[in-house]
Amino acid sequence: MSELKSLTKGLQVYKEIINYGKPILATTLCERLNINKSTMSRILQSLKDENYISYLDNSNELIPNNLENETTKKTKIELLIQRTKPLLEQINKKTNECAYLGIFDNNKVIYLNQLDYSTRKVKTRSSIGLHAPLHTNALGKSILAFGNYDLEKLKLNQYTYNTITDLKLLKDTLNEVLKNGYSIDNSEFEDNMCCVAVPLFNHENILLGAVGISGSKTRLEVEKLKEFGIKLSKIVNDYKLVC
Repeated sequence: MSELKSLTKGLQVYKEIINYGKPILATTLCERLNINKSTMSRILQSLKDENYISYLDNSNELIPNNLENETTKKTKIELLIQRTKPLLEQINKKTNECAYLGIFDNNKVIYLNQLDYSTRKVKTRSSIGLHAPLHTNALGKSILAFGNYDLEKLKLNQYTYNTITDLKLLKDTLNEVLKNGYSIDNSEFEDNMCCVAVPLFNHENILLGAVGISGSKTRLEVEKLKEFGIKLSKIVNDYKLVC
Protein backbone atom coordinates (compact mmCIF):
# COMPACT_ATOMS: atom_id res chain seq x y z
CA MET A 1 0.00 0.00 0.00
CA SER A 2 2.86 2.40 0.82
CA GLU A 3 4.44 1.68 -2.58
CA LEU A 4 1.12 2.47 -4.27
CA LYS A 5 0.90 5.77 -2.36
CA SER A 6 4.47 6.64 -3.38
CA LEU A 7 3.66 5.85 -7.01
CA THR A 8 0.53 7.98 -6.87
CA LYS A 9 2.47 10.92 -5.42
CA GLY A 10 5.21 10.49 -8.00
CA LEU A 11 2.66 10.60 -10.83
CA GLN A 12 1.01 13.60 -9.22
CA VAL A 13 4.32 15.48 -9.09
CA TYR A 14 5.25 14.54 -12.64
CA LYS A 15 1.83 15.64 -13.91
CA GLU A 16 2.18 18.97 -12.10
CA ILE A 17 5.62 19.59 -13.67
CA ILE A 18 4.18 18.93 -17.14
CA ASN A 19 1.02 20.99 -16.64
CA TYR A 20 2.83 23.94 -15.08
CA GLY A 21 3.90 25.00 -18.56
CA LYS A 22 7.27 26.47 -17.59
CA PRO A 23 10.27 25.57 -15.37
CA ILE A 24 9.25 25.07 -11.75
CA LEU A 25 11.07 25.04 -8.41
CA ALA A 26 10.81 22.15 -5.93
CA THR A 27 9.54 24.58 -3.28
CA THR A 28 6.73 25.63 -5.60
CA LEU A 29 5.79 22.00 -6.10
CA CYS A 30 5.71 21.47 -2.33
CA GLU A 31 3.35 24.42 -1.92
CA ARG A 32 1.06 23.51 -4.81
CA LEU A 33 0.77 19.82 -3.88
CA ASN A 34 1.09 20.11 -0.10
CA ILE A 35 4.00 17.66 0.05
CA ASN A 36 6.83 18.11 2.56
CA LYS A 37 10.37 18.84 1.39
CA SER A 38 11.95 15.48 2.26
CA THR A 39 9.24 13.50 0.47
CA MET A 40 9.41 15.83 -2.52
CA SER A 41 13.19 15.46 -2.66
CA ARG A 42 12.88 11.65 -2.84
CA ILE A 43 10.20 11.82 -5.52
CA LEU A 44 12.17 14.27 -7.65
CA GLN A 45 15.34 12.21 -7.36
CA SER A 46 13.45 9.10 -8.51
CA LEU A 47 11.95 10.97 -11.47
CA LYS A 48 15.36 12.36 -12.38
CA ASP A 49 17.03 8.92 -12.10
CA GLU A 50 14.42 7.51 -14.49
CA ASN A 51 15.00 10.40 -16.94
CA TYR A 52 11.47 11.80 -16.59
CA ILE A 53 12.71 15.22 -15.49
CA SER A 54 15.89 17.30 -15.44
CA TYR A 55 17.18 20.63 -14.19
CA LEU A 56 17.19 23.56 -16.60
CA ASP A 57 20.82 24.38 -17.43
CA ASN A 58 22.60 25.00 -14.09
CA SER A 59 19.52 26.26 -12.23
CA ASN A 60 17.24 24.70 -9.59
CA GLU A 61 14.27 24.84 -11.96
CA LEU A 62 12.76 21.55 -13.08
CA ILE A 63 11.49 20.68 -16.55
CA PRO A 64 9.96 17.49 -17.97
CA ASN A 65 12.11 15.58 -20.43
CA ASN A 66 10.71 15.01 -23.89
CA LEU A 67 10.66 11.23 -23.65
CA GLU A 68 9.05 10.85 -27.05
CA ASN A 69 11.91 12.68 -28.76
CA GLU A 70 14.54 10.76 -26.77
CA THR A 71 12.90 7.44 -27.63
CA THR A 72 12.57 8.39 -31.29
CA LYS A 73 16.21 9.48 -31.44
CA LYS A 74 17.37 6.23 -29.83
CA THR A 75 15.23 4.16 -32.19
CA LYS A 76 16.59 5.99 -35.25
CA ILE A 77 20.18 5.43 -34.11
CA GLU A 78 19.53 1.73 -33.50
CA LEU A 79 17.92 1.48 -36.93
CA LEU A 80 20.87 3.27 -38.56
CA ILE A 81 23.34 0.90 -36.90
CA GLN A 82 21.31 -2.11 -37.98
CA ARG A 83 20.87 -0.99 -41.58
CA THR A 84 24.47 0.09 -42.09
CA LYS A 85 26.01 -3.09 -40.70
CA PRO A 86 26.03 -4.80 -44.14
CA LEU A 87 27.67 -1.66 -45.55
CA LEU A 88 30.44 -1.74 -42.93
CA GLU A 89 30.90 -5.46 -43.57
CA GLN A 90 31.31 -4.77 -47.28
CA ILE A 91 33.76 -1.93 -46.63
CA ASN A 92 35.80 -4.14 -44.30
CA LYS A 93 35.80 -6.96 -46.84
CA LYS A 94 36.84 -4.74 -49.77
CA THR A 95 39.58 -2.85 -47.87
CA ASN A 96 40.62 -5.32 -45.16
CA GLU A 97 40.67 -2.36 -42.78
CA CYS A 98 38.54 -1.55 -39.71
CA ALA A 99 35.26 0.07 -40.82
CA TYR A 100 33.37 2.77 -38.88
CA LEU A 101 30.04 4.59 -38.75
CA GLY A 102 29.86 8.05 -37.18
CA ILE A 103 27.28 10.83 -36.82
CA PHE A 104 27.23 14.45 -35.69
CA ASP A 105 26.57 14.91 -31.97
CA ASN A 106 26.95 18.21 -30.14
CA ASN A 107 29.76 19.59 -32.34
CA LYS A 108 31.61 16.28 -32.26
CA VAL A 109 31.47 13.00 -34.12
CA ILE A 110 30.29 9.98 -32.17
CA TYR A 111 31.39 6.54 -33.34
CA LEU A 112 28.23 4.40 -33.45
CA ASN A 113 29.64 1.18 -34.86
CA GLN A 114 32.90 -0.49 -35.79
CA LEU A 115 33.61 -3.75 -37.64
CA ASP A 116 36.88 -5.55 -38.23
CA TYR A 117 36.88 -9.14 -39.47
CA SER A 118 40.51 -9.11 -40.58
CA THR A 119 42.89 -11.82 -39.40
CA ARG A 120 45.49 -9.40 -38.07
CA LYS A 121 46.88 -10.28 -34.67
CA VAL A 122 46.84 -6.64 -33.58
CA LYS A 123 43.54 -4.89 -34.32
CA THR A 124 42.32 -1.36 -33.78
CA ARG A 125 40.86 -0.91 -30.31
CA SER A 126 37.12 -0.36 -30.01
CA SER A 127 36.01 3.24 -30.58
CA ILE A 128 32.26 2.67 -30.25
CA GLY A 129 30.82 5.48 -28.14
CA LEU A 130 33.89 7.69 -28.63
CA HIS A 131 33.25 11.41 -29.14
CA ALA A 132 35.98 12.98 -31.26
CA PRO A 133 36.48 16.60 -32.38
CA LEU A 134 35.11 17.02 -35.90
CA HIS A 135 38.20 18.72 -37.32
CA THR A 136 40.59 15.94 -36.29
CA ASN A 137 39.28 12.89 -38.15
CA ALA A 138 38.00 11.76 -41.53
CA LEU A 139 34.45 11.01 -40.36
CA GLY A 140 34.12 14.47 -38.88
CA LYS A 141 35.52 16.22 -41.95
CA SER A 142 33.05 14.44 -44.26
CA ILE A 143 30.20 15.46 -41.97
CA LEU A 144 31.39 19.08 -41.86
CA ALA A 145 31.99 19.28 -45.61
CA PHE A 146 28.65 17.89 -46.70
CA GLY A 147 26.56 19.21 -43.82
CA ASN A 148 25.51 22.70 -42.82
CA TYR A 149 27.41 23.59 -39.67
CA ASP A 150 28.86 26.76 -38.18
CA LEU A 151 32.63 26.29 -38.32
CA GLU A 152 33.12 29.34 -36.12
CA LYS A 153 31.77 27.36 -33.15
CA LEU A 154 34.44 24.67 -33.42
CA LYS A 155 37.34 24.64 -30.99
CA LEU A 156 40.31 23.77 -33.16
CA ASN A 157 42.45 22.24 -30.43
CA GLN A 158 45.66 20.46 -31.38
CA TYR A 159 46.04 16.72 -30.74
CA THR A 160 49.01 15.79 -32.92
CA TYR A 161 51.57 17.65 -34.99
CA ASN A 162 49.28 17.31 -38.05
CA THR A 163 46.04 18.55 -36.46
CA ILE A 164 44.39 21.42 -38.34
CA THR A 165 44.16 24.38 -35.96
CA ASP A 166 43.65 27.20 -38.47
CA LEU A 167 40.08 27.99 -39.56
CA LYS A 168 41.06 29.05 -43.09
CA LEU A 169 43.03 25.85 -43.58
CA LEU A 170 40.06 23.83 -42.34
CA LYS A 171 37.74 25.58 -44.80
CA ASP A 172 40.18 24.93 -47.65
CA THR A 173 40.41 21.29 -46.60
CA LEU A 174 36.63 20.91 -46.53
CA ASN A 175 36.41 22.40 -50.02
CA GLU A 176 38.81 19.68 -51.16
CA VAL A 177 36.60 17.09 -49.46
CA LEU A 178 33.59 18.41 -51.39
CA LYS A 179 35.56 18.25 -54.63
CA ASN A 180 36.97 14.75 -54.06
CA GLY A 181 33.98 13.17 -52.32
CA TYR A 182 36.07 11.79 -49.48
CA SER A 183 38.06 13.06 -46.49
CA ILE A 184 41.41 12.08 -45.03
CA ASP A 185 42.87 12.03 -41.53
CA ASN A 186 46.65 11.90 -41.80
CA SER A 187 47.51 11.16 -38.15
CA GLU A 188 45.61 14.26 -37.03
CA PHE A 189 43.88 12.78 -33.98
CA GLU A 190 46.24 9.95 -33.05
CA ASP A 191 49.88 9.58 -34.01
CA ASN A 192 50.54 6.82 -36.55
CA MET A 193 46.80 6.28 -37.25
CA CYS A 194 45.30 7.32 -40.59
CA CYS A 195 41.71 7.33 -41.82
CA VAL A 196 39.58 7.99 -44.87
CA ALA A 197 35.81 8.51 -44.91
CA VAL A 198 32.88 9.42 -47.14
CA PRO A 199 29.51 11.03 -46.36
CA LEU A 200 26.45 8.82 -45.89
CA PHE A 201 23.07 10.01 -47.23
CA ASN A 202 19.61 8.45 -47.05
CA HIS A 203 17.26 7.89 -49.98
CA GLU A 204 16.05 11.51 -49.68
CA ASN A 205 19.63 12.77 -49.97
CA ILE A 206 19.70 13.88 -46.32
CA LEU A 207 23.09 13.59 -44.63
CA LEU A 208 23.04 10.89 -41.95
CA GLY A 209 26.71 10.82 -41.01
CA ALA A 210 29.81 9.24 -42.48
CA VAL A 211 31.47 5.85 -42.92
CA GLY A 212 35.15 5.14 -43.26
CA ILE A 213 38.17 3.06 -42.38
CA SER A 214 41.28 3.50 -40.28
CA GLY A 215 44.59 1.76 -39.91
CA SER A 216 48.25 2.26 -39.17
CA LYS A 217 50.24 4.92 -41.00
CA THR A 218 52.57 2.25 -42.38
CA ARG A 219 49.65 0.61 -44.25
CA LEU A 220 47.62 3.70 -45.06
CA GLU A 221 49.92 6.27 -46.59
CA VAL A 222 48.31 9.29 -48.26
CA GLU A 223 48.22 7.77 -51.77
CA LYS A 224 46.64 4.61 -50.38
CA LEU A 225 44.06 6.70 -48.52
CA LYS A 226 43.13 8.46 -51.76
CA GLU A 227 42.78 5.12 -53.52
CA PHE A 228 40.52 3.82 -50.75
CA GLY A 229 38.57 7.10 -50.76
CA ILE A 230 37.54 6.53 -54.37
CA LYS A 231 36.68 2.91 -53.58
CA LEU A 232 34.60 3.89 -50.54
CA SER A 233 32.67 6.45 -52.58
CA LYS A 234 31.73 3.77 -55.10
CA ILE A 235 30.71 1.28 -52.40
CA VAL A 236 28.49 3.82 -50.65
CA ASN A 237 26.97 5.09 -53.91
CA ASP A 238 25.99 1.53 -54.80
CA TYR A 239 24.47 0.97 -51.39
CA LYS A 240 20.83 1.99 -51.18
CA LEU A 241 20.07 3.07 -47.61
CA VAL A 242 16.47 3.59 -46.56
CA CYS A 243 16.17 5.37 -43.20
